[in-house]
Amino acid sequence: MILVAATPLAQTASYWAQGGLAAALSAGDSPDLHRQDTEAAGRRAVRRSAANVLVREAPHAVTDLEHLGVRFDTDGHGRLALGLEGGHSHRRVAHAGGSATGRRVVRQLSAVVAEDPRISVLERARAAAVWIVDGRCRGVVLEDGRDISARATILATGGAAAMWSRTTNPPGSVGQGMLLAHAAGAAVADLEFVQFHPTAVIGIVGREGYLVTEAIRGEGATLHDAFGERFVDELAPRDEVSRAVHATMREQDATHVDLDMRAIDMARFPNVVGSLRDAGLDPATTRIPVAPAAHYVMGGIVADLDGATSVPGLYAVGESSCTGLHGANRLASNSLSECFVWGRRAALAGLQEPDPGPAGPAPAAAPIAYPSRATQEALWMRAGVERTRHGLTALLEDEHPLARLVARCALLREETRGAHRRSDFPDTEPALDGRHAVVRGEHEPVSEPWS
Repeated sequence: MILVAATPLAQTASYWAQGGLAAALSAGDSPDLHRQDTEAAGRRAVRRSAANVLVREAPHAVTDLEHLGVRFDTDGHGRLALGLEGGHSHRRVAHAGGSATGRRVVRQLSAVVAEDPRISVLERARAAAVWIVDGRCRGVVLEDGRDISARATILATGGAAAMWSRTTNPPGSVGQGMLLAHAAGAAVADLEFVQFHPTAVIGIVGREGYLVTEAIRGEGATLHDAFGERFVDELAPRDEVSRAVHATMREQDATHVDLDMRAIDMARFPNVVGSLRDAGLDPATTRIPVAPAAHYVMGGIVADLDGATSVPGLYAVGESSCTGLHGANRLASNSLSECFVWGRRAALAGLQEPDPGPAGPAPAAAPIAYPSRATQEALWMRAGVERTRHGLTALLEDEHPLARLVARCALLREETRGAHRRSDFPDTEPALDGRHAVVRGEHEPVSEPWS
């Protein structure tokens, strides 16, 4: 097995994940309740078969990680200390190190990989083309021209929220895997569904876009407008909270709202508290200025329940993929669970792929498309928390191919649903329940039902 990573393994985007793994692990919870919460957050756009896979297998993923050495937070009795986050009806989020879950998990798994003689790791290397022979994926070509042949290729390249000028994501999250798969002939879908996290720090040098985890609101932190008044249920699903924050800022001509963390136990979130204090903000005494920022793209490479794409031999998992699990709005902390559930399923399915045999010369590496600052600003202005036909039509002329794909999907969906808000189509269209905007090649996107 060969693992290609654009950064050192312990510095991937998942390293920054403050949320945990959502799984029905408590006595009063169940996979069915977890599924119901997932579907409610997804605004009647969740693919039920995908949701069923997640909720049934997520508890096993937590157990597998524990066997690999990940130590999740426990209470005084040695039981998992499960957190409550927005959209969840029960405490079901397993954390490691409070809001340092991504850091703890990635570090431990990186150590496991480094010690496994069956795995070769190529760090600071980037895939620049998917190698296709007779319609089948045979591997990838790296940016430096090296080619890698494999019976199965799994893209786990993360999301695209750094395409927007205001984001919680690291700079490399620009949808490269989505573009690689699309260029290879794989379908992509639901790129209009972009989740904007409601509590990203604003106006603080060195901490702009820094995410203040939703788990903090789960422990009692509150949101306040310019007059100090609360204006939203802080534990509503993210799309609802983000829209409320955005509307309040607009109505009050404000650049932010305030997050009041003063009533929570600061010791439970040491990395968040430490980062804020390093920036000159003490959350124990001061409200924190926050505003929405692009956080998670629900759409991506169309993948089935094993992560297989429409190109034989090519798989996609995690935020680079789109199984329909998240619908129009991801339920908090379902994403890390998704990574481990579908990572396992894709690996097992990939092992069943036939030996590809000789393939001939690999294609040349294509230049990697990075967004310009102008593209990032255009996406924020024209495909941000609110969209219009006029703005999206203008975005069709953008220089970046992924920005154009976002615009095409968003123009097709003439309604407001979850994270996709069209001010010119403010209502949800029942006829579009369970339908997804799918793009194949340069064809116009089509609306398809998924079951």
